[in-house]
Amino acid sequence: MNVDDLQWQLSHHGGVPRELVAALLERGCTELVAEAARERGDWCCAEGVVRELCAAGEFGRAWEVVEPFAATGWQPAVRVGADVLLRWGRIRQALELACPAEPAGDGFDEARAWRDYAEVLVRRGRIDELREHAGTDTFAALRPYVRGLEEAGSPGEAEAYLRGRIATSTYAGHYENALLELLGRQGRFEDAVAAVAHTFDNLHDGNLLQPVLLLLAEHGLHERALELTVGRSPEFHAENDEFWLRSNRWWLMGESGRSREAIAEIEALPPAGVHDRESTIAWLLARDGRLDEAIARLRSLLPGKGAARDLAGLLVRQGRYAEALAVVPGVAAQREEARNFWTRRG
Repeated sequence: MNVDDLQWQLSHHGGVPRELVAALLERGCTELVAEAARERGDWCCAEGVVRELCAAGEFGRAWEVVEPFAATGWQPAVRVGADVLLRWGRIRQALELACPAEPAGDGFDEARAWRDYAEVLVRRGRIDELREHAGTDTFAALRPYVRGLEEAGSPGEAEAYLRGRIATSTYAGHYENALLELLGRQGRFEDAVAAVAHTFDNLHDGNLLQPVLLLLAEHGLHERALELTVGRSPEFHAENDEFWLRSNRWWLMGESGRSREAIAEIEALPPAGVHDRESTIAWLLARDGRLDEAIARLRSLLPGKGAARDLAGLLVRQGRYAEALAVVPGVAAQREEARNFWTRRG
């Protein structure tokens, strides 16, 4: 286990997929997933098991799982470890683990460390101290500060703070995204859409259309999300349709019971022009209840990481839990696949 592998898992969605971990844990496979965390050095498995054990009040076992990861100094693991210790009542140890050392490395690492420390302060109700940090490193402390106000019973103050920042900032993307999340947590989905709709045709990083689609889909509002993919500007379509928009639309159609319609759209396009064509069709087939057809398509695509992920999900649905986990390549194999991909592209 090392920081480089852990960071690669996080930045490349590597290791055992989160949705597979969640599905296995929902079916009582805690020990199977914990074993994968230990043997594979898999962060998704570790994080999922820790969450499960903490929910059951088994903080000592949760700390045993996360301690080797936190010991590397990797900030996401440090954050989870500090949370376990806090809930276990080991406050001093949590603060010692989470508090950043003297500044070292690049500014991004330092900001991330302060963000994690800010979250610990929120958990302890130390909002005044957090406000001091927010004054010197606003973006790192932004979300913890907003969540702290929410948890203190002042969501209106949090909303007013964000809207004020949006009104006075030259680059308001951080604040708009935080406002979207805040309104989503309150179930104010139409207010959330209205707050950021002006970004939907932007051709730069400030576009919040996809986060809105994900927010709506997370709450079962797939048809509303589909509506937002229609009527986008020609310039936006030219830049984004093939890249991500149409694949999101097919996903939303599958979630809305329109899998056959989505498959027909895909099959009407030149095969070479659709990224992950076979795995997308396989997913839609599964959504349409044609599980055997979906599995057959995915097996033909192994050992690719994407096909393995999707196949594992279908195997879980059939109760074949250990086989599902075994189908997923280890981190080293996934990294090799990624290197080979970029070598071919280069």
